[in-house]
Amino acid sequence: MLREVPIKGFVIAATGSGTGKTTICLAILAYLRAKGIQVAPFKVGPDFIDPGHHSKIAGRTSVNLDSWMLTKAYNQRLFAQNSKGMDMAVVEGVMGLFDGYDALTETGSTAQMAKWLGLPVLLIVSAKGKARSAAAIVKGFETFDPDLTIAGVIFSQTGSQRHYEYLRDAVEQNCTTPCLGFMPKNEKIVMPERHLGLMTADELDISPEVIALLISMVEEHLDMDALMARLPVAAPVVTAAPVAKEASVAKEAPVAMDAPVIAVARDKAFCFYYQDNLDSLTKAGAQIVFFSPLTDTQLPPGIDGIYLGGGYPEVFAKTLSARTGLLDQIKHLSLSGMPIYGECGGFMYLCSQVSAMDQKERYEMAGCFDFSVQMSKRLRSLGYREITLTHDTIIGQKGTVIRGHEFHYSSLNDNASEDSGVKNVYQVTSRAGQNIFLKGYQKNLTLGSYLHVHFGSSPGCAQTFVDRCGNYRQTRLGPLKTGSIPGQPGPKNKEHHGCKSS
Repeated sequence: MLREVPIKGFVIAATGSGTGKTTICLAILAYLRAKGIQVAPFKVGPDFIDPGHHSKIAGRTSVNLDSWMLTKAYNQRLFAQNSKGMDMAVVEGVMGLFDGYDALTETGSTAQMAKWLGLPVLLIVSAKGKARSAAAIVKGFETFDPDLTIAGVIFSQTGSQRHYEYLRDAVEQNCTTPCLGFMPKNEKIVMPERHLGLMTADELDISPEVIALLISMVEEHLDMDALMARLPVAAPVVTAAPVAKEASVAKEAPVAMDAPVIAVARDKAFCFYYQDNLDSLTKAGAQIVFFSPLTDTQLPPGIDGIYLGGGYPEVFAKTLSARTGLLDQIKHLSLSGMPIYGECGGFMYLCSQVSAMDQKERYEMAGCFDFSVQMSKRLRSLGYREITLTHDTIIGQKGTVIRGHEFHYSSLNDNASEDSGVKNVYQVTSRAGQNIFLKGYQKNLTLGSYLHVHFGSSPGCAQTFVDRCGNYRQTRLGPLKTGSIPGQPGPKNKEHHGCKSS
């Protein structure tokens, strides 16, 4: 039975990338939590790093929303499920407010998501190098889409109180959108970056001192009372299917005795997952256990499948390569027919060799695919991708259309085509003028690609993977559900729940 789920909140958007949007979002999340307000954080777009920081600051898992990969109904359902029982929802946008899949439509944009969810926008405008011209920028944004509600403007990278007052006066004279404060420049809250963006939450612990500084900056420079007063009195209503349990609860919930167990790599090297992908596997009947390729010497016992997400295997290549027992075990299980799915960094881990970031050293990996991976100092590929499966795979049948996102600095060496046991199972839909060389490689029941797939983009993806793992479980346990296969511990230690994610 469908029911209506009310939620009050707002979207934090910007005029473009590099405005300090994420820092302001984290500051607001920290402030609201300090005030005792229970916040459900979300991130628009295919980003993995920002949601990790949201989750640590807000104390609740941040969930990705995406209007290109996922339907309107799916996004609304995700929003309703993950904001149930909360006081407030805070949604961080992607790029500029109106930036998305192309230049002619709003598909994939923060603006489209704000309208789908019925939430007003808090617009972040960089004050760097601006004076009265800032009013022209705000004027353009507030009139560009009359169906969008902008609750207020915050100026980032502001030089001083006087600078902000100058900007505020210009906006108030020429625009209807109110100014709700500013965030001054402060080197203490600049987050370190690397080649795929900001440092991940698994690697970077934001200190209590920095969190306290973020909260004080909100208290001193932002008018949060005015913002809250401008949020709709009648909270937006989203129609959704019955709410599922949170991921943090679902993985601890009782599961069927015959539920397939999927080992998910999760540590500093492998931390790029859409939370909804993990939730979807649980809802499809799997039991999730976590393990760390960086620290574990063996896989969790009694598993029936492996999921290796993206991350930074090139940064930790030396340590990963030293876990020879674990690498050998994964290769053996691949040869035995265990379903193994690796994407981007996880795919690199399944290859034979990976070069280090300095490109001087090469390190041995699992060798499920006889490919070597070469790091590059330049971006090799970036963008949304739609694929059609050309063969039956562990995540879908032939003809299935799936959407995802590609973003990497590495490439496969030319010897990739020499591995005759590998099938390319992806056919990419390309836009006019684009040459995309993305492939999906399947050998035995091991599937690897640079594509970060969102299971929610195609009904049945998660279920297919779980079913394949279930088939493997039946084969592994046999009619009497006893015994094991070489290299795979039997079910006697079934109570093992894996390592916690860092």
